[in-house]
Amino acid sequence: MPDEFPMNDPKQIWQNQPTEAFKMSAEEVRQRAQELQMKSRLATFMWVAIGLFLAIFFARMFAQIQDTVARIGLAILSLWGIYGAYHAYKWIWPGKLPPDATFATSLEFYRRELERKRDYGRHIWRRSGLLVCFLGLAILVGPPLIKGLENPRLLLNAAPFFILLAIWFPLFFIIGRRQMRKLEKEIDELVQIDRDIRNH
Repeated sequence: MPDEFPMNDPKQIWQNQPTEAFKMSAEEVRQRAQELQMKSRLATFMWVAIGLFLAIFFARMFAQIQDTVARIGLAILSLWGIYGAYHAYKWIWPGKLPPDATFATSLEFYRRELERKRDYGRHIWRRSGLLVCFLGLAILVGPPLIKGLENPRLLLNAAPFFILLAIWFPLFFIIGRRQMRKLEKEIDELVQIDRDIRNH
């Protein structure tokens, strides 16, 4: 008897519903491509500005202190700021969408820019130089922390920094994975649109 009423199961209804191909008009593809282009440019300006600011900030600290080990850490952090700014420009700055781009050209441009964004996110540790950043931080704060073991009050002063780092680290991965899934979904949709166009 249960087989006579398969449609009473909401899960079966959802699974058996007909799927429609994801469709976008030429104007919508062009608009999304232009929005992505603008967002990528703004993101590039922001990351380049942050990288250069950090490079100058750490360079000034480098000039003001005399401790050799701390200066090595600050030099690495300053170089990391420049490295991050350069790679932000290299990987995030978008290509140029021609004003008279056809639907196919706009679709290809949009998909290519999404793939670049996805690839940058996949290799964020290398392309943003985060490992270099952590190396510089370790050299800078490591010796004072070792000395702080003799005086627990000094360690308490550093506690807020490490608490923030402990919060940031998992959030960085969670948000990054969520963005990757969103990008992959959108890229797959564009690939399907392109496939549909070629088949018709």
